[in-house]
Amino acid sequence: MEIMEEKEWGMVGKRGCQFVVEDKPFFINGFNTYWLMVLSAYERKKEVTKVLHQASSVGLNVCRTWAFYDAGSRALQITPGVYNEKVFEGLDFVLSEAKRFGIRLILSFVNNWNAFGGKAQYVNWGRDAGLSITCDDDFFSDPTIKGYYKAHVKAILNRVNTITNVMYKDDPTIFAWELINEPRCPSDPSGDKLQAWIEEMASYVKSIDPVHLLEIGEEGFYGYSNPDKMLLNPSRCAGEGGTDFIRNHQASGIDFASVHMYPDSWIKQPDSKARLNFGRTWMQSHIDDADNVLGMPVVFGEFGVSRKHEGFSFSFRDTFINMVHQTLLRSTKKGGSGAGSLLWQLFTEGTENMDDGYAVNLAKAPSVSHMLALQSKRLKNLVTKSSRKWFWSGKNKNLLNKFTTNHEEPQK
Repeated sequence: MEIMEEKEWGMVGKRGCQFVVEDKPFFINGFNTYWLMVLSAYERKKEVTKVLHQASSVGLNVCRTWAFYDAGSRALQITPGVYNEKVFEGLDFVLSEAKRFGIRLILSFVNNWNAFGGKAQYVNWGRDAGLSITCDDDFFSDPTIKGYYKAHVKAILNRVNTITNVMYKDDPTIFAWELINEPRCPSDPSGDKLQAWIEEMASYVKSIDPVHLLEIGEEGFYGYSNPDKMLLNPSRCAGEGGTDFIRNHQASGIDFASVHMYPDSWIKQPDSKARLNFGRTWMQSHIDDADNVLGMPVVFGEFGVSRKHEGFSFSFRDTFINMVHQTLLRSTKKGGSGAGSLLWQLFTEGTENMDDGYAVNLAKAPSVSHMLALQSKRLKNLVTKSSRKWFWSGKNKNLLNKFTTNHEEPQK
């Protein structure tokens, strides 16, 4: 398969509540595979190629993956600002291979959780440097630790790919940057600490790369700025974690909203109907917020069903995936903000040791493969059938007029 010509691979942007590439709508039917960089670095490129090929074969067009591994035996960032070139070259390969298969990437800068280092590792580096640290949430407020994070962001954005010779911040293969995977700051339920961090880091990313899209990486929990909405959270503690979906996504520099969805782990009773109803309500609430309040696309960046949870069945997984697709289609068909979803997560043969229960091997899951291919076809047909007159008409035109900033205005 030949690498696409650059003219066929424009940068993704947004106008109003829709993603666009060269004035055509762009809808996401995607997936998560977090381990691509590490396997690429350590003699397992074939698995990377295979999972990208399988995804491409059913029309998936965006992959979300990690651009971090902080400390540890296979670290990208060994200590603050010190990098393992071998692992960086693994990420270079991921970018070049993704483009070869027509797949764009969402690259996340850091993890909220301890896996692959995360904010706890940044805090540990701070302690080792003699900082007075009270808890892991100081990641969001300590000036030195914030400096470590900014240095990592800068290293990623300014990286020149050793295979393509393209700087990351100039590469249209990258769909978007993600500030942090699933941020939480329970030490400050008011949300002020996390909000200040989002505003500061979004501004910093945009100061280096004003072109690529930027998202937060949130799960979508509502906070105290919208107390009525907090009733929609899956639990009371979800609203106490310092995140605030609407307020956070109103920060300058954030281009689209991110939401995650795991009804099988969030809704404790093993009742398939209750879990489906929660998922449908969760999605529609966030689509409505993106349509009517935020005026931006919303992407359901993680959704899945674990085989390890009580009540699992393959039929429920299929029904759940179909519900996600249908809910998004209802939005996209009328020009709404429902911009797409990314299944958690795709695996291939030889990677089973990293399976968290959610892994889907398309070669062994024909029903899921069929549904993903069908959704890709539906979305492709929407793009093909939509003229620019249709795309900027109706609801989306109204949103565009209401929310578009100067640099996002459509060309005349």
